[in-house]
Amino acid sequence: MDPAQPAAQVSNSASEEDRLLQLEQELSSLREEHEALRGQYARIAADFDNFRKRQTRDQDDLKVQLTCSTLGAILPVVDNFERARQQLDPQGEEAQGLHRSYQGLYKQLVDVLKQLGVAPMRVVGQSFDPTLHEAVLREPNQEHPEDVVTEELQRGYHLDGRVLRHALVKVSMGPGPDQQSSESATPNEPAAEFSGSDAGSVEQES
Repeated sequence: MDPAQPAAQVSNSASEEDRLLQLEQELSSLREEHEALRGQYARIAADFDNFRKRQTRDQDDLKVQLTCSTLGAILPVVDNFERARQQLDPQGEEAQGLHRSYQGLYKQLVDVLKQLGVAPMRVVGQSFDPTLHEAVLREPNQEHPEDVVTEELQRGYHLDGRVLRHALVKVSMGPGPDQQSSESATPNEPAAEFSGSDAGSVEQES
């Protein structure tokens, strides 16, 4: 038996172990690189998805803003139609025919606004809400408590749940001082009044 043969076998075995260790290190490195690339891909995909959603949201917001701007310019025309409806009192067949044509145009305009999602506010009798109403006047009111809308001065509108135009309103301040004092007086103790007979008695005593 050649004494050099065992030494060669040991050398080959060590070389194979070194090669196996090298391959395991390369495999581990590739796995780490793969995980890093997969994580990078996931982040890029998430960023792109967020960008796409943000673009869609911005486009929707811009569309709503343009719609609100356009409809806001049309609402004064609707106001003029409504004021004319309240003021006109057509007399005669010709005037009534013109009035019917006018009413048809107004109805067509209102139907278009409804199709676009525009809805009028109903504010009278509601609690004052600064997100919906703009108070133009505040005055005492015997029928409504404080901070209740008593009159609509200009109609407000919603657009798909958003405020298209705030309603201009008159708001109650509650009962006035005279009403409050009369309510505080009991039936057995009426509020004192300064009458003419009282004035005469004062003069006689003096």
